[in-house]
Amino acid sequence: MVAHLPDAAPTNWVDRYAPPSLRPWLKLGRFDRPAGIWLLMLPGWQGVALAAAMEGLLPDLLLLAKFFVGAALMRAAGCAYNDIVDRDIDAKVARTAARPVASGQISVKQAWAYIALCSLISLAILLTMPPIAIGLGVASLALVAAYPFMKRITWWPQAWLGLTFNWGALLGFAAATGTLGWPAALLYVSGIFWTLGYDTIYAVQDIEDDALIGVKSSTRRLGDNLQKGVLFFYVACFALVLAAAWAGGLGPLFLPPVALYGMHLSRQAARLDASDGPGALALFKSNSFAGFLLFLAMVAGSWKGPTGGF
Repeated sequence: MVAHLPDAAPTNWVDRYAPPSLRPWLKLGRFDRPAGIWLLMLPGWQGVALAAAMEGLLPDLLLLAKFFVGAALMRAAGCAYNDIVDRDIDAKVARTAARPVASGQISVKQAWAYIALCSLISLAILLTMPPIAIGLGVASLALVAAYPFMKRITWWPQAWLGLTFNWGALLGFAAATGTLGWPAALLYVSGIFWTLGYDTIYAVQDIEDDALIGVKSSTRRLGDNLQKGVLFFYVACFALVLAAAWAGGLGPLFLPPVALYGMHLSRQAARLDASDGPGALALFKSNSFAGFLLFLAMVAGSWKGPTGGF
């Protein structure tokens, strides 16, 4: 039996330091659980770093800052939208019953206003980028809008989350270069498999409640093959990362940090236990560090050395 966990650790900074009147709003955007911000932001940072490394340059710090702010706001908007759509389901799941919309702390109308505000600020940031990046940013809204419904119609909502969360890899590359290319596409697909792995791990926490209320997930679909499935996703992710770096002509310093990235992913698969909810959450959270390792690998790959790419 999987132990039920609260939606966020009781020691999170929102419950400890934020004024009581602001706590529901910060929780609506999941600012009490920042791992999701990093997981949305890091593909964008990786795309920016890949584009720069292909030219032998370091990533633009201002562009990285824009992606950080944009990811925080759009993740908040996406979470609020998800909570509106899933409010009846959330109320039936032990881990999510206390979420602001499901519990009635914030009304549906108030949540829509929150989404609008976050989206408008994000749009202002997006409009400072090249036209192709603006188009990609607008196109991502279709993925975001469809995501909450995927758990109702497919066993693989985690794949749709991968399509959505890793869109930043394309956007970051386009923002840095004004164009797209095979290296960006390969990085994007690698990220889809990465998200399939870590969100399958995350869904271990809800496997029993999901079965009771009929919510589908890759975790439930894989069943006894959970570890093998996650390992497959991560092997595919790693192979595609190498292909992206090779296509981009990155330098040999890319290899040491990306090797650590691969080891980190394999360790997650090896330690995964379908009956250990707290352990699954810890493995999921560790992907912020894993994604940062890949970003560092892209940055290191900007040094081509005397022999060029690896």
